[in-house]
Amino acid sequence: MNGRERSDSAIVAVKPTNKAGHPAAELGEPRAGTKGNMGQQSTRRAQNRESVSQALDRVRTAARHRKKERFTTLFHHLSVDLFREAFLTLKRDAAPGVDGLTWQDYEADLERDLTDLHDRVHRGAYRALPSRRQYIPKPDGRQRPLAIAALEDKIVQKATVAVLNAIYEEDFLGFSYGFRPRRSQHDALDALMVGISSTKVNYILDCDLRTFFDSVSQEWLVRFLNHRIGDPRITHLIQKWLKAGVLEEGVVTVSETGTGQGSVISPLLANIYLHYAFDLWAKRWRQREATGDMIIVRYADDIVVGFQHETDACRFLDMMRDRLEEFSLTLHPEKTRLIEFGRYAASNRRRRGLGKPETFTFLGFTLICGTSRRGYFLIHRKSRRDRRMAKLKEIKEELRRRLHQSIPDKGDG
Repeated sequence: MNGRERSDSAIVAVKPTNKAGHPAAELGEPRAGTKGNMGQQSTRRAQNRESVSQALDRVRTAARHRKKERFTTLFHHLSVDLFREAFLTLKRDAAPGVDGLTWQDYEADLERDLTDLHDRVHRGAYRALPSRRQYIPKPDGRQRPLAIAALEDKIVQKATVAVLNAIYEEDFLGFSYGFRPRRSQHDALDALMVGISSTKVNYILDCDLRTFFDSVSQEWLVRFLNHRIGDPRITHLIQKWLKAGVLEEGVVTVSETGTGQGSVISPLLANIYLHYAFDLWAKRWRQREATGDMIIVRYADDIVVGFQHETDACRFLDMMRDRLEEFSLTLHPEKTRLIEFGRYAASNRRRRGLGKPETFTFLGFTLICGTSRRGYFLIHRKSRRDRRMAKLKEIKEELRRRLHQSIPDKGDG
């Protein structure tokens, strides 16, 4: 099934449930000689999950109390139990990578597969496969390139992310929201709206990083990792994924830049990169350079910074441009804008004989300066026009496809 020989004696007696925590009533069809094993298996999995959680909690506690410490022994946390938890959290209908393996293929002999994978990882025999290039349409009509990793690469990456998150979630700053546990796009939007409404923000710097995921310097990324990760086996594992390349039209391309947008570990690596390249610098700038109120919200490579004074905004933009260039990143000159926006923007512009404040977009929403029915300042937000039109087009095409179906069939669809 997965390219490795399997003996009949290794077949597990009972098909494991698809998701940890399912009741024992959801058994697969039992095979001879396995009656009563399910309760033991469920108990063992619960114990294994608790063991994984406790081990990562110890890493998390050490990271919280020892901010300068480098972690030199992390590799042993990549256990069979952690691999199992990683596998169970993967999307079951995800497109396969170059190996052609699906979630269901791997689950058929899961324990043997995971034990073999664990053995190869710890012996150094594990080899990362190239990611398969796939394109998905963007709302503006362009194509977004994604890198689809092989299934075993996804498992090991997911497990590695769990270990590294225990460290970096103690380091990442409060204004970073993208692809972090218990943080969402809505949290970032709410933080931005509260920041603009509750401070003296009069100007918004809407930043667009040009082709960020393709521009990340792998050399700088490894140097950033070395600030906290002193276990060379973990670093070497990450380098394997960075150097595995991308397969497109039968050709494997390997680059010295980029993190492979779409891979399991890519969002965390992006956050680590921007934590050192931007976040820490921006925090220091706000503390030492800003002469008025200043707010920062970052969701992955989407960055919005608010300022009380225009002079602060202009200085920050100039210095930010230089700062990012040190780490091989550039601001898109046409999509990065400094606009007047905030509680007093409308009245200030009206006094100067100008029109309404400009709008800006963040995470798929357009933000607009407005007022409530009682005349108080209020930020309106609505879905970005291109995304709204793309969704309406999708609905229209689906309705046309179902035009001649019976009403019950339309409802079931």
